[in-house]
Amino acid sequence: MSLHDLINLKYITASVLYSVIGILILLVSYWIIEKITPENLWKEIVEKHNIALAIVCASFMIAVAIIISSAIHG
Repeated sequence: MSLHDLINLKYITASVLYSVIGILILLVSYWIIEKITPENLWKEIVEKHNIALAIVCASFMIAVAIIISSAIHG
């Protein structure tokens, strides 16, 4: 195993670790939003087909994902 292989493995491991951390942060932030809103977001979107709420949740997740990726990659 050469030094070049170790460096690549280091970057791959870091990417996987940061991805897992980013996903966990995204899930925790969704859980917090779920707890502070008066209605159950998932129930509103899936059962009542609230498209406006689905768009708001999707935009929230995209915004948090952009923030997390910026924080991780600098």
